[in-house]
Amino acid sequence: MQYPSIAERFSAYARIDTQSDPNSPSQPSTEKQKDLSRLLVKELLALGLNDAELDQHGYVYATLPSNVSHEVPVICWCAHVDTSPDCTGEGVKPIIHPNYQGQDIVLPDDPTQVIRPSEHPYLLERIGDDLITASGTTLLGADDKAGVAAIMQAVEHLVRHPSLKHGAIRILFTPDEEIGRGVDKVDMKKLAADYGYTLDAGERGCYEDETFSADGAKLHFYGISAHPGYAKDKLVNALKVAGDCLSRLPRHEWSPETTSDRQGFVHPVAMGGVAEHAWISFIVRDFQTPVLAEHEARLKAIAESVVADWPGARYELELSEQYRNMKDVVSLTPAISRNAIQAIEETGLKVQLTSARGGTDGSRLSFMGLPCPNIFTGEMAFHGKHEYVFVQDMEKSAQVLVNLARIWTENPK
Repeated sequence: MQYPSIAERFSAYARIDTQSDPNSPSQPSTEKQKDLSRLLVKELLALGLNDAELDQHGYVYATLPSNVSHEVPVICWCAHVDTSPDCTGEGVKPIIHPNYQGQDIVLPDDPTQVIRPSEHPYLLERIGDDLITASGTTLLGADDKAGVAAIMQAVEHLVRHPSLKHGAIRILFTPDEEIGRGVDKVDMKKLAADYGYTLDAGERGCYEDETFSADGAKLHFYGISAHPGYAKDKLVNALKVAGDCLSRLPRHEWSPETTSDRQGFVHPVAMGGVAEHAWISFIVRDFQTPVLAEHEARLKAIAESVVADWPGARYELELSEQYRNMKDVVSLTPAISRNAIQAIEETGLKVQLTSARGGTDGSRLSFMGLPCPNIFTGEMAFHGKHEYVFVQDMEKSAQVLVNLARIWTENPK
């Protein structure tokens, strides 16, 4: 049997439209995500993982059985099949640019789309490597099909080289990660893993054992409706109240566009309504979970100051937990990070310990009983038409997984 290279494997996955839909109530949110999942099951079965299956909710489960006699923790490798709703994933045309030499990349289907090293300095760190981009009218889907490809390549390598030692490895491919529902219906009993790793981080050598903690907030503003022809001294327009609230948000701090590193933020993501009732949805983010309450109190204070200036208006603040900083769980088992760091270093890379200014499936899996940090895949500039990935980054990611499988047999505690 002729096995594909990781570039061929990734390109095949990238061509399949798996965009998720935040406005769909179904699980998965789009049936087309299962097109890739069915292919993955077929490939896993061909590799001899005889329990590979796709369930009704769009999850792929499979097991690579242990080939050692002693007890080893069951490790899960996880990646998501869906692509972001932010940019179309229909008709993706992956283009391989061999031996990249630092030049601007003009994408052929829309020459106004140019990937420039001046805007993407990581490109200059990979001179001589093979670059994959889309064609200019779609995203690429390296987030997270690079992770899917790395896992499949590692599984294939272990199957083809049975002398390489490993414990039981559980494979999990999830839908709907991009819309925050990636693990909503994971069957943790069926998964039956002790520890996990998501393959969903960026630069070569990156290891993330920390994410934001995250809440959702929704401010409702209620006004007083009146016929506009007879509204004098009666109408209180909730849309204007909501607009006033937006205008009072800080412009130079406390927002995604003005923060970095370990700074948190409050970010309005959607709004709507009519004169009587308007609403604004926010995401609230910070690495320190207790600080979320401080951000929310500040948002509440702004809302109170707004309605005080609009007699007759009132507000309600609705809060919901989204995910929590995985470090609170991952740090309780030092072997998880110790073994991952060793696996990365064994590939000849310097480990980049980073904190993700976002969340992964692993954020929620960690609090569902599966401590689950995040390993690099090379995916870069995701969610847009300038997305790219280097073949050698994906190869290194797969190599890390192979190393990691062996290391857990040697250092299980």
